Amino acid sequence: MLQRVAVVGAGAAGLCAARHILARPNRFWPPVVFELSDHVGGTWCYDERAGMLDDKQVHSSMYRDLRTNLPKEVMMFPDFPFDSGLNSFLPHQEVQRYLESYCLSHDIRPHIRFSVMVENVKPVDEERARWEVTSSDLSGCQKTELFDAVFVCSGHYSEPHIPEIPGLENFKGQVLHSHLYRFAEPFSGRSVVVLGAKASGLDISMELARVGAKVILSHRRPRLTFPLPCGIQQSSEVVAVEADGRIRFQDDSRSHADVLMFCTGYVYKFPFLDAGQLGLEIHDHTVSPLYRYLLPPAFPSLFFIGICKIICPFPNFNCQVQFALAVLDGSVILPSQAEMEEEARRELQEKVSRGVEQRHLLVLDQDQWDYCRSLADAANFPPLCPAVCSLYKEVAHQRQIHPQNYRMRNYRLLSDTEWELRD
Repeated sequence: MLQRVAVVGAGAAGLCAARHILARPNRFWPPVVFELSDHVGGTWCYDERAGMLDDKQVHSSMYRDLRTNLPKEVMMFPDFPFDSGLNSFLPHQEVQRYLESYCLSHDIRPHIRFSVMVENVKPVDEERARWEVTSSDLSGCQKTELFDAVFVCSGHYSEPHIPEIPGLENFKGQVLHSHLYRFAEPFSGRSVVVLGAKASGLDISMELARVGAKVILSHRRPRLTFPLPCGIQQSSEVVAVEADGRIRFQDDSRSHADVLMFCTGYVYKFPFLDAGQLGLEIHDHTVSPLYRYLLPPAFPSLFFIGICKIICPFPNFNCQVQFALAVLDGSVILPSQAEMEEEARRELQEKVSRGVEQRHLLVLDQDQWDYCRSLADAANFPPLCPAVCSLYKEVAHQRQIHPQNYRMRNYRLLSDTEWELRD
């Protein structure tokens, strides 16, 4: 009996899910992909507008001059390479074009319902784990349908995380999150305190410095030892805003600023799910318990694709989707609910015992290779090639020592095990 699958979101993860479902016509009906916007690509589709428009949130956090911090040789879906003539590090427009090409190549668009909001996803038959999905279109017309499985591919880069800072209401300048940042020119000549020194914090700080902004890069990490551009000063983390509007840092120094910009990441939010009913706890930075970072043990036909952080996203999605479909078609037999809950709990507890903070429990980074390999072994599909892992590590190293110019390098995959630096 063919199974019917709902896919929430037509970004990279949702397109990947649809592509693999369509490749199994003897097991699954064509998917129904629900997409809130009128286009594919998710966060990769740049929208110069920001904030709320017509009472709807602009979900993309893409800024105008963003270039990928992973080379295309590492980013690509394993069975769908980027144009070999492109540089390794791409402007976001090229990634958007790639996803549109992926969609076209696999004839996914006919199965996407654009400008449709998923309002509710709930289990209606625990024995068969069927799902009732309620959606609405632009006219407000609601529709409720039954599915055998649901893939949640709605991403986690649209709900900003703003840490609590005592006295923030005293700040007299502009407060914004990087989610609302689009380009640097409006900040020229202004003093900007950037909170957070990970990928977006560093990139945006360097963009601001190039247009003549005076940047204080505030973070809690060990002091960055690589050279930063003129115009960027490092500082300890922000701890409060004084009554006179000055920002106070951990080292007890103080500074006036025109802008306070939070590059502090995003939170998990699934407004169409009832976490308690699913046996899940959804906090700002964690969703648990999830067996294999994928499915709630109590409802093993609901899959969260791409929920982990610091990964090669497209290859990771590709592995997760194939494992999930193997679960649905019976190729992978899951442990009991209790065993899955215990494994998920033990996985997170092991991280805590290593000193990993709560907000980093879903960070994989170097653990992603063993994780993806375990999914491939269980579901009997080709693992990620070793060259991808090796090149990922090389780029991470170059990013640490040359944050301003590591993107000038170009690479070529020679085989499953080798890559080279090309001219």
